[in-house]
Amino acid sequence: MSPTNASSALGAASAELSWLQDPLHRAWLLSDAKRQLNFFQASLAADGSFDLLDWQGKAQGQAQKQAKPRSPQELHTTTRLVHSFALGKAAGFDGCEDVIDAGMAWLWHHHRDAEQGGYHWAVSADGPVTRPGQASKLAYGHVFVLLAASSALQVGHPDAHRLLDDIRSVIDQRFWDPAAGRLSEEYQRDWSAFSSYRGMNANMHGTEAFLAAYEATGEAEYLQRAGQILDFFLGEMAANSAWRIPEHYREDWRVDPDYQGDPMFRPYGTTPGHSLEFARLALQYWDLCGRPSEGTASQAPAWARSLTQRALADAWRADGGLVYTLSTDGGVSVPNRYWWPVTEGIGALAALLKLAPDQGFEDWYRRLWRFAEQHFVDSERGGWFPELDARGRPSQGQFVGKPDLYHALQATLLPLLPGLSRPFEDLRGLSG
Repeated sequence: MSPTNASSALGAASAELSWLQDPLHRAWLLSDAKRQLNFFQASLAADGSFDLLDWQGKAQGQAQKQAKPRSPQELHTTTRLVHSFALGKAAGFDGCEDVIDAGMAWLWHHHRDAEQGGYHWAVSADGPVTRPGQASKLAYGHVFVLLAASSALQVGHPDAHRLLDDIRSVIDQRFWDPAAGRLSEEYQRDWSAFSSYRGMNANMHGTEAFLAAYEATGEAEYLQRAGQILDFFLGEMAANSAWRIPEHYREDWRVDPDYQGDPMFRPYGTTPGHSLEFARLALQYWDLCGRPSEGTASQAPAWARSLTQRALADAWRADGGLVYTLSTDGGVSVPNRYWWPVTEGIGALAALLKLAPDQGFEDWYRRLWRFAEQHFVDSERGGWFPELDARGRPSQGQFVGKPDLYHALQATLLPLLPGLSRPFEDLRGLSG
């Protein structure tokens, strides 16, 4: 972990110049992206699967020589690595192709259910793994398949069209509800109902995936679906909930305020980090629509500002960092500090600053980056520590090791781009 000091690229950045244009800050972002990609290349195992890594970058358990079976590989791990290393390849970083190739193969030959269609959430080399009380096929995982396929297409992967065609068919037939203009949630392996739950999180990442698919293919239906999701969750739900987005819903899309599920993916209450993530996606959508000044889409910049301001005001702790969840009245529910809300705050603020200079957003952008460098960024080995203890030190409670590249890599790369959308076009040759 590297504390901020006078020699730090963050600490040395200009006090007057926006950090988005500051050469020292931009160079630091690029160097951290490289460290992250180098670190996560070790995820690739000899059999083409992906290992979860400890803090040192070794397969979990390897350093202690533990003879325990490997954990099942989850769909969001595979897909996020494909997407992240596709971003790295577009930017010109070395060594990305092997990870993309392995992830695409694992998706097609292991996650994909060749018998009944769709993609298994968790698999081992021996086949799908379903834990008691867990659905086999989740909208959350399937939209990440769409994101991975779209990103692979952007970097010319030979299997991208095959995967994109398949996942689009599955989403169309199984998850997209045209009457609601939203995604349903979860099923058994044979597509029988698992629950009547409906959720914001899968739809938020669905927005992300639909926008990526539109950027990759130019097919207008993807953009229309992203707009339908945004209209409901931001234009209707957030606007009528003090700009906090209700997370959990019943089958008829009425809010379920008392719902409490998986403590990581479906916690009670609202999640400020998701508001920040949705804010950036709203601006991406508005940009792809041609920056309209009339109609519902024209409200996206105002939505993004309101979501960002509310999330930062609600979630920033006095000792730094963003809390994980809030109760329905806006009070702190889970005070834990994880890396990913900070990365999403950085992404939202960078997008807003590209839209228009704003000293308040500039101050927040710097505050989040300074906190990230002091507490989350591992500048010695690469990758980010995922959570902090009460004293602000890296810890392993909810997460073990360094489980994720996707959030932190986007926090370093997206601020470097001139626009709000089409990152694969603007990344070309960024690394020099």
